Amino acid sequence: MSNSECFHVNTPLLESLDMSKRIGTPVYLKMDNAQPSGSFKIRGIGYLCQKVAGAGSKGVICSSGGNAGMATAYVARKLNIPATIIVPSSTPELVIHKLKSQGATVKVVGKVWDDANAEALTLAQNEGLTFVPPFDHPLVWQGHASIIREIKACLVTKPGAVVVAVGGGGLLCGVVEGLREVGWGDVPIVAMETRGANCLNEAMKAGKPVTLPDITSEAKTLGAKTVCSRAFEYCKEGNIISEVVTDSEALQAIELFLDEERVLVELACGAAIAAVYTGLIQRLQEEGRLPRRLGPLVVVVCGGSSISMAQLKHLKSKLQG
Repeated sequence: MSNSECFHVNTPLLESLDMSKRIGTPVYLKMDNAQPSGSFKIRGIGYLCQKVAGAGSKGVICSSGGNAGMATAYVARKLNIPATIIVPSSTPELVIHKLKSQGATVKVVGKVWDDANAEALTLAQNEGLTFVPPFDHPLVWQGHASIIREIKACLVTKPGAVVVAVGGGGLLCGVVEGLREVGWGDVPIVAMETRGANCLNEAMKAGKPVTLPDITSEAKTLGAKTVCSRAFEYCKEGNIISEVVTDSEALQAIELFLDEERVLVELACGAAIAAVYTGLIQRLQEEGRLPRRLGPLVVVVCGGSSISMAQLKHLKSKLQG
C-alpha cells in the first residue's frame, strides 16, 4: 500500500442552500460522515497505522469513545491484524456492537475516555500491541490534513472560515496543518465544543491546558478531559476562535440537519453545525471576529457512529425532558 487513499475516501463537498440562506454567505459541507468507518478519524488513523502497524504487528490497540475505535477496527480488518478497542462505560451499546462487527475485541474500562486510555497504554506495553492514539500524534494530524487538500481541489475561492468540532484536538491540528500546507494559513478556524466537554475553551480562558474534572456533556465522543498540547499551541499562535454550545443546541442542530440535508450525524458533529444554526457565525461577524463580507464557510461534517433513531430519541428525552 503506497498511501492512505487505500483506507479513506475523497468525500463530497456539498453546497447547502438552506444553510447559505441562513447566514447570507455560501456554506459548503465537507461530508466526512461518508467515510467507510463513519467519521473523519479514518484519515489520521489509517495514515498512522500504515506507518507503524505492518503485517508483522501482533495487533493494534486503541482507546476510544467510538469513532477512533471504529477507524482502528476497520483498518485492522483491512490489514488482517487483530484489534483491541478499550471504551469507557459512557459508550453507547450500538457503538460496541459496531466495533465487534468489524471483528474487534472490545473491553469496557472506566467512566470516561481518559480511564480507557490509561488501560490501553498498559495493555499495549504488557502484550506488545501497537498503540493507536486517537488524536494526539503527528501522524494522525498529517492524515487529517488530507481533508483540506480535498477542499482546496474543489473550492474556487479561499474559504472565509472553516468550522470544526473539537474533542481532543486531533482534527483541529490536522486542519491547521492542511491550511498551512495549501497556502490558506490565514483562514480563520471556528473550533466548536459542547459545554461539559469544552477542554479547549477552558484552556484558552486559563492560558494553559487544563483538565476538566469530569465530562458532563452527552457528546461523549468529544469527551477528552484535556486538549492535546499541540492544539493549544496552535490556538495561541493563530486565528482560531473557540466557541461553546449547549448539548440542547447541538441536538437541535442535528435534528435540523436531518430535516434539511437528510443526513443523521451524532451529537459531537452537532457542535460544528450548530455554529450555523444558532446564529453564532453572524454574532462573530457582528463582534468583528469574522469579516462581515465572508468568503465561503466550510463546515467539516465529521460524522460519527454514536447515533441511530433510538439514540436520537434517548438524547431528546434526556435533554428536553
